[in-house]
Amino acid sequence: MTTKSKLLSWSLCCLLLLCTLAQIQAQSPGGAVTGTVRNAQSEPLPGSTVKLENSSNRFSRSTQADANGNFRFEDVPFANGYRLTISNVGYTDKVISGLNHSSANLLRIQQALEESAKSLDEMVVVGYGKTSKRDLTGAVKSIKAEEFNKGIINSPEELLQGKVAGVNVTASSGEPGAPQSITIRGPGGVRTGSTPLFVIDGMALDNSSTGGAVNPLTFLNPQDIESMDVLKDASATAIYGARGANGVVLITTKKGRSGFSSVNYNFTAGVSKIANPLPLFSTEEYKRQVVALGGELEDFGGSTNWQDEITRTAFTQNHNLAVSGGVNKLTYYASLGMQLQEGVIQRNDLKRYNGRINITQKLWDDRLTLDINLNANNTVNRRPNIGSLIGGAISTNPTIPARNADGTPYVFENGINPLKTLELEKDWSTINRVIGNVAATLKIIKGLEYKVNIGIDNSTGVRDVQSLPNAVPQRDGRLETYNTYNKNVLMEHYFTYNFNINNLHKFTALAGYSFQDIYLQGRGSSINRFPIGGVEPIYNPGTGQELTLANNRPSGYAVQNELQSFFGRLNYNFDNRYLFTATLRADGSSKFGENNKYGIFPSFSAAWNIAQEKFFNSTWISSLKLRGGWGQTGNQEIPAKITQPLFTATVSGNASYPLDAGTTYPAGVFFTRLANPNIQWEVSTQIDLGFDFGLFNGALNGTVDYFRKVTNNILLQVPPADPVQPAATTWSNIKDMNIVNQGVEIDLNYQHRKGPVNYTIGGNITFIDNVVKNSPYTVIPSGSASGSGLTSATINGYINGSPIGAFYLLDFTGFDRDGLSVYRDANQDGFVNDRDRVVLGTALPKRIFSLYGTMGYKAFDLAINFNGVSGNKLYDNTENAGSYKALIAKGVNTFTSAVKYPEESTTNDARVSSRFLKDGSFFRLNNLALGYTLPMTKVGNGQFIKQIRFSLTGQNLFVITKYDGFDPEVNADRNIDNVLSYGVDYLSYPRARSFILGINVQF
Repeated sequence: MTTKSKLLSWSLCCLLLLCTLAQIQAQSPGGAVTGTVRNAQSEPLPGSTVKLENSSNRFSRSTQADANGNFRFEDVPFANGYRLTISNVGYTDKVISGLNHSSANLLRIQQALEESAKSLDEMVVVGYGKTSKRDLTGAVKSIKAEEFNKGIINSPEELLQGKVAGVNVTASSGEPGAPQSITIRGPGGVRTGSTPLFVIDGMALDNSSTGGAVNPLTFLNPQDIESMDVLKDASATAIYGARGANGVVLITTKKGRSGFSSVNYNFTAGVSKIANPLPLFSTEEYKRQVVALGGELEDFGGSTNWQDEITRTAFTQNHNLAVSGGVNKLTYYASLGMQLQEGVIQRNDLKRYNGRINITQKLWDDRLTLDINLNANNTVNRRPNIGSLIGGAISTNPTIPARNADGTPYVFENGINPLKTLELEKDWSTINRVIGNVAATLKIIKGLEYKVNIGIDNSTGVRDVQSLPNAVPQRDGRLETYNTYNKNVLMEHYFTYNFNINNLHKFTALAGYSFQDIYLQGRGSSINRFPIGGVEPIYNPGTGQELTLANNRPSGYAVQNELQSFFGRLNYNFDNRYLFTATLRADGSSKFGENNKYGIFPSFSAAWNIAQEKFFNSTWISSLKLRGGWGQTGNQEIPAKITQPLFTATVSGNASYPLDAGTTYPAGVFFTRLANPNIQWEVSTQIDLGFDFGLFNGALNGTVDYFRKVTNNILLQVPPADPVQPAATTWSNIKDMNIVNQGVEIDLNYQHRKGPVNYTIGGNITFIDNVVKNSPYTVIPSGSASGSGLTSATINGYINGSPIGAFYLLDFTGFDRDGLSVYRDANQDGFVNDRDRVVLGTALPKRIFSLYGTMGYKAFDLAINFNGVSGNKLYDNTENAGSYKALIAKGVNTFTSAVKYPEESTTNDARVSSRFLKDGSFFRLNNLALGYTLPMTKVGNGQFIKQIRFSLTGQNLFVITKYDGFDPEVNADRNIDNVLSYGVDYLSYPRARSFILGINVQF
């Protein structure tokens, strides 16, 4: 197709779209309909949703009441039989039918709403369906868009932090787009991961990396999300079988509404600064300490704060344009988003571009419903070599000037200026991702529906890691390029049948089939030795002069996983008092061998709505429900093909034999791994006991849950028991080994409205214990140290009778008379070595808590969110590697803690020990947002501009903690052989404090 043909086609499409939207908006002229919404005390209810519709002329339009409770519809066609619906959170919906509107009788409506416990009737998304909160039998928490965390948000996990009891969200660092660690009711695997399953509009995602150092979920625009539902216990997650062992997060994006059309533009601009710099020696203190410790001071005459030099005041801007609405049987939501975020470290930024369209079309007298959801994303991440840069800023002599007189980085012997590192090192990733699904729902007969859902998630990523050539210090230059290709295809069919007997016995039956195909591919290449100057290697790799297999051997992988499932669920409701749910799912995975390819995962749960009983008569308890459930879920997040034999072809002399008397060895093929068809599913069995209550007509609502989750058949990579097995390690189920998570969750929320003032106060707390039982190993190492003399030293691991992430260290007790470190002889054998390591705490918090509140007064609104953890430790590997007297005596700058102990000798080393183990507890003011909605009377009658809102948000305003690193919320990836690590801080990216101004205009 020629360029002209393409332009013509796009022009015709745009014209057709404009004509369609114009037709949607077109209405015959008429008069205005006005009114006021008040409560029982005759006080205005701003923000009430008002919908006016008429089936005879197909008129349907919605609006919201202003700060004085007033609403207005313009150009409403004159007709009889209008229906008005008014709704507001915390009030019973009011429906007025049979309204007549004519030129002689313009409608003017005054209506009061009554308060209600409406939260019980809110719909909650569960696997393959929805249910009311009143009818839930499992542990499920629903978070709506207005409850999300505010500020600079890069991924959905950040929206949830502190909002759901039992859910712990930890950022790996403060870098824009950094991966987030999220666990629901504690981690349960060793090598299988603990990340929950994410399902977006019915499309189940794969948790694989899409390339670069970016969170895979960054592709989703937070402003497109309508709600997030967290399934926590097995009775709720078992419908997802093998994917549900770590919990499930269901994300629903925004949809249009019939009779309501709007154009919404949201703009925010933020400024960020490093929140808590590291406590390094100043120039004067550095010089004093070097001399005091007998070192040779090399004074360059400067005074440089290297942390200030590599960091900056960062700016972020976010633009979002959304169009939504609908008419008759077609609704639509479309959005475009752009976020340009600078990191607080120089030459680090994240650019994200999003486009989304959601369309719902009803056909065949509403018997057939088509849902189309499509999201496209482009993410560009530029970053320096973070670890090298931060390490240089910590250790570089502060007397060295940062720049020459001409502004170029100062050059010196025996080291490199961190600003030069910024110039020479670059890590650039570009990720394109398109995810979409089409679902069709057909009403076959009354109560019986069939739904087919077909989705695809396709991403491509390119990562270039470039090191420029340089004369002083001498560097040859290198370019590494990694290409990532991911494709995830989902096809589901299921039937749902709802029926009741005498309106007393209500049944909902679900039966379905699911097939998912995940394909992952990656390639890597590199080239060395580039000329200084000219075009950067990233743009012309051909200028490289060294391409040998010794240093530049290409790499690659290709993996295909298939998951075939059959599932069913039965819900029974007797008189809204007794509720029962039974679920069964059979999963077959290509990851497992022929002998155990399928896993069966059942669950059962029940609930008793005590408040619905005739004998229950309380004026202050508005709802009370007891719940209990049991279920099993599986985990198949292990490498593909590990059950299959592996062959390797080679030409080396130890793999084949010469065919003659010579020394020429032909290519040979030999076993490197035998087949292992007996590997089984890792299974989590969970019980949940809880109760939900509402007091004072629903003003105070709460949930209390006790849970116990036991994971067995632990999948581990271990030395083979079979002496014939050629592989050094094989995967196996450790049948008697268990990982147990148990605890209590408490969630409370209180809301009140009096006159123009309304407020909400809430919070949650989780008490959780994690323990490893019956492990046949002394320790399964999970976290390793880095730094001079520390490489590969174990920091934490999995140990019998201790939590996951237990710190297994030498216990530092002080110094001897020579100033050398002394460690406890734990086994009392007279020697101190690795056998004296003991468990000294865990990286997993024992308590996770949050507090939040909102308040509204007329046109003003305020939201505040706190969160924190306690009972956990952090290992400061950064200080371990760079903070001891021997370094400062050698002229290396370091932390002020290096001279904490006067008795320490300058010849003392810094072994991995409890000396650098610190309290990781914290309490943070996560975000505080103040908003003001401009009354439309100030800018007109609201006919063209429906709402203007201004906001000011502060993010990470303060944190109370004993930890003296950049931030206590950190989890650097220090895994050992893919055994997950926890609670290690090593040269992590600093967290920022941000202030954001925003404006939202709704047309």
